[in-house]
Amino acid sequence: MSAILRKRKKRYAMAMDMRKCVGCNACVLACKAENDVPEGGFRCWVEIEIRGAFPDLKQRIVSSRCMHCADAPCVSNCPTGASFYSEGGAVQVDPDKCTGCKACIAACPYGARFVRPEGYVDKCTFCMHRVAKGKDPACVEVCPTESLVFGDLGDPESSLAKLLARRQHETLKPEQGTEPHLFFLS
Repeated sequence: MSAILRKRKKRYAMAMDMRKCVGCNACVLACKAENDVPEGGFRCWVEIEIRGAFPDLKQRIVSSRCMHCADAPCVSNCPTGASFYSEGGAVQVDPDKCTGCKACIAACPYGARFVRPEGYVDKCTFCMHRVAKGKDPACVEVCPTESLVFGDLGDPESSLAKLLARRQHETLKPEQGTEPHLFFLS
Protein backbone atom coordinates (compact mmCIF):
# COMPACT_ATOMS: atom_id res chain seq x y z
CA MET A 1 0.00 0.00 0.00
CA SER A 2 1.37 3.40 -0.92
CA ALA A 3 2.09 6.09 1.68
CA ILE A 4 -0.58 8.27 0.07
CA LEU A 5 -3.28 5.65 0.59
CA ARG A 6 -2.22 5.05 4.20
CA LYS A 7 -2.45 8.78 4.96
CA ARG A 8 -5.80 9.28 3.22
CA LYS A 9 -8.41 10.78 5.54
CA LYS A 10 -11.91 9.43 5.55
CA ARG A 11 -14.66 11.95 4.89
CA TYR A 12 -18.13 10.48 5.08
CA ALA A 13 -20.89 12.03 3.01
CA MET A 14 -24.23 11.22 1.45
CA ALA A 15 -25.90 12.02 -1.84
CA MET A 16 -29.61 12.13 -2.57
CA ASP A 17 -30.75 11.63 -6.16
CA MET A 18 -33.75 13.91 -6.63
CA ARG A 19 -34.65 12.14 -9.89
CA LYS A 20 -35.15 8.82 -8.10
CA CYS A 21 -36.78 9.75 -4.77
CA VAL A 22 -40.55 9.22 -4.71
CA GLY A 23 -41.10 10.66 -1.23
CA CYS A 24 -42.19 7.34 0.29
CA ASN A 25 -40.68 8.15 3.73
CA ALA A 26 -39.08 4.69 4.06
CA CYS A 27 -35.87 6.48 5.10
CA VAL A 28 -37.70 8.36 7.86
CA LEU A 29 -39.33 5.20 9.22
CA ALA A 30 -36.10 3.18 9.06
CA CYS A 31 -34.24 5.94 10.91
CA LYS A 32 -36.90 6.17 13.62
CA ALA A 33 -36.83 2.39 14.14
CA GLU A 34 -33.03 2.03 13.99
CA ASN A 35 -32.31 4.92 16.34
CA ASP A 36 -35.32 4.76 18.68
CA VAL A 37 -36.34 8.29 17.71
CA PRO A 38 -39.18 9.49 19.97
CA GLU A 39 -42.57 10.63 18.72
CA GLY A 40 -42.32 14.21 17.50
CA GLY A 41 -38.57 13.96 16.81
CA PHE A 42 -36.96 13.45 13.42
CA ARG A 43 -33.36 12.72 12.43
CA CYS A 44 -34.36 12.79 8.78
CA TRP A 45 -37.43 14.00 6.94
CA VAL A 46 -38.87 14.35 3.44
CA GLU A 47 -39.87 17.73 2.06
CA ILE A 48 -42.06 18.07 -1.02
CA GLU A 49 -41.95 21.41 -2.78
CA ILE A 50 -44.39 22.29 -5.54
CA ARG A 51 -43.47 25.23 -7.75
CA GLY A 52 -45.20 26.99 -10.59
CA ALA A 53 -48.79 27.67 -11.53
CA PHE A 54 -51.31 25.13 -12.76
CA PRO A 55 -50.97 23.43 -15.19
CA ASP A 56 -47.21 24.05 -15.31
CA LEU A 57 -46.28 22.62 -11.92
CA LYS A 58 -42.98 21.07 -10.92
CA GLN A 59 -42.46 18.92 -7.85
CA ARG A 60 -39.18 18.57 -6.01
CA ILE A 61 -38.70 15.92 -3.34
CA VAL A 62 -35.87 16.35 -0.86
CA SER A 63 -34.87 13.71 1.69
CA SER A 64 -33.02 15.76 4.28
CA ARG A 65 -31.09 15.34 7.52
CA CYS A 66 -28.04 16.79 9.27
CA MET A 67 -25.63 18.01 6.61
CA HIS A 68 -22.53 16.85 8.56
CA CYS A 69 -20.86 20.14 7.68
CA ALA A 70 -17.08 20.47 7.51
CA ASP A 71 -17.46 23.85 9.25
CA ALA A 72 -20.45 23.08 11.46
CA PRO A 73 -21.77 26.03 13.47
CA CYS A 74 -23.39 23.56 15.87
CA VAL A 75 -19.94 22.29 16.84
CA SER A 76 -18.34 25.71 17.22
CA ASN A 77 -21.31 27.07 19.21
CA CYS A 78 -21.66 24.15 21.64
CA PRO A 79 -20.49 25.41 25.05
CA THR A 80 -19.88 21.94 26.53
CA GLY A 81 -18.17 20.16 23.64
CA ALA A 82 -21.12 17.78 23.31
CA SER A 83 -21.27 18.46 19.56
CA PHE A 84 -18.11 17.19 17.91
CA TYR A 85 -16.60 15.64 14.76
CA SER A 86 -16.10 11.88 14.86
CA GLU A 87 -13.77 9.88 12.65
CA GLY A 88 -14.65 10.59 9.06
CA GLY A 89 -15.93 14.07 9.84
CA ALA A 90 -19.44 13.05 10.84
CA VAL A 91 -20.95 15.52 13.30
CA GLN A 92 -22.07 13.79 16.49
CA VAL A 93 -23.60 14.64 19.88
CA ASP A 94 -22.36 13.17 23.16
CA PRO A 95 -25.55 12.90 25.25
CA ASP A 96 -23.49 12.71 28.46
CA LYS A 97 -21.99 16.16 27.79
CA CYS A 98 -25.15 17.78 26.40
CA THR A 99 -27.03 20.04 28.80
CA GLY A 100 -29.91 20.67 26.39
CA CYS A 101 -29.10 24.40 26.22
CA LYS A 102 -30.11 24.44 22.51
CA ALA A 103 -27.19 26.63 21.39
CA CYS A 104 -26.52 24.07 18.65
CA ILE A 105 -30.15 24.14 17.55
CA ALA A 106 -30.02 27.92 17.23
CA ALA A 107 -26.72 27.72 15.31
CA CYS A 108 -27.80 25.08 12.78
CA PRO A 109 -29.04 26.74 9.58
CA TYR A 110 -30.72 23.50 8.46
CA GLY A 111 -33.07 22.78 11.38
CA ALA A 112 -31.55 19.34 11.77
CA ARG A 113 -31.66 18.95 15.57
CA PHE A 114 -34.25 18.33 18.25
CA VAL A 115 -34.33 17.81 22.01
CA ARG A 116 -35.14 14.30 23.18
CA PRO A 117 -37.48 13.81 26.14
CA GLU A 118 -34.40 12.81 28.17
CA GLY A 119 -33.15 16.40 27.79
CA TYR A 120 -30.28 16.10 25.33
CA VAL A 121 -30.09 17.15 21.70
CA ASP A 122 -30.25 14.49 18.97
CA LYS A 123 -29.76 14.42 15.20
CA CYS A 124 -28.68 12.23 12.30
CA THR A 125 -25.42 10.44 13.03
CA PHE A 126 -25.04 8.80 9.60
CA CYS A 127 -25.74 5.66 11.68
CA MET A 128 -22.05 5.48 12.58
CA HIS A 129 -22.80 2.44 14.75
CA ARG A 130 -23.77 0.63 11.52
CA VAL A 131 -20.94 2.13 9.44
CA ALA A 132 -18.41 0.85 12.02
CA LYS A 133 -19.70 -2.66 11.20
CA GLY A 134 -19.35 -2.14 7.44
CA LYS A 135 -23.05 -1.44 6.87
CA ASP A 136 -24.78 1.51 5.25
CA PRO A 137 -26.91 3.91 7.31
CA ALA A 138 -30.44 2.55 7.84
CA CYS A 139 -31.98 5.14 5.49
CA VAL A 140 -29.65 4.11 2.65
CA GLU A 141 -30.19 0.39 3.19
CA VAL A 142 -33.97 0.63 3.10
CA CYS A 143 -34.46 3.12 0.23
CA PRO A 144 -36.53 1.24 -2.39
CA THR A 145 -35.42 3.50 -5.26
CA GLU A 146 -31.74 3.58 -4.23
CA SER A 147 -31.86 7.36 -4.25
CA LEU A 148 -29.56 7.63 -1.21
CA VAL A 149 -25.85 6.85 -1.54
CA PHE A 150 -23.41 6.90 1.38
CA GLY A 151 -19.65 6.71 1.23
CA ASP A 152 -16.19 8.06 1.84
CA LEU A 153 -15.24 11.14 -0.20
CA GLY A 154 -11.64 10.56 0.85
CA ASP A 155 -11.59 7.45 -1.34
CA PRO A 156 -11.69 8.48 -5.00
CA GLU A 157 -12.69 4.89 -5.88
CA SER A 158 -15.80 4.90 -3.67
CA SER A 159 -19.16 4.74 -5.42
CA LEU A 160 -20.11 8.08 -3.83
CA ALA A 161 -16.97 9.89 -5.04
CA LYS A 162 -17.45 8.48 -8.54
CA LEU A 163 -21.13 9.47 -8.55
CA LEU A 164 -20.36 13.05 -7.50
CA ALA A 165 -17.61 13.26 -10.14
CA ARG A 166 -19.99 12.41 -12.98
CA ARG A 167 -23.29 14.02 -11.85
CA GLN A 168 -24.26 17.63 -11.30
CA HIS A 169 -25.01 18.26 -7.64
CA GLU A 170 -25.71 21.02 -5.17
CA THR A 171 -25.84 21.56 -1.43
CA LEU A 172 -28.44 23.41 0.59
CA LYS A 173 -27.66 26.96 1.67
CA PRO A 174 -24.09 27.11 0.30
CA GLU A 175 -24.02 30.81 1.21
CA GLN A 176 -23.81 29.77 4.88
CA GLY A 177 -20.22 28.62 4.32
CA THR A 178 -20.71 25.41 6.33
CA GLU A 179 -19.45 23.04 3.61
CA PRO A 180 -22.31 20.51 3.92
CA HIS A 181 -21.62 16.87 3.17
CA LEU A 182 -25.12 16.01 2.02
CA PHE A 183 -25.25 16.46 -1.74
CA PHE A 184 -28.35 16.70 -3.90
CA LEU A 185 -28.03 15.25 -7.40
CA SER A 186 -30.01 17.12 -10.04
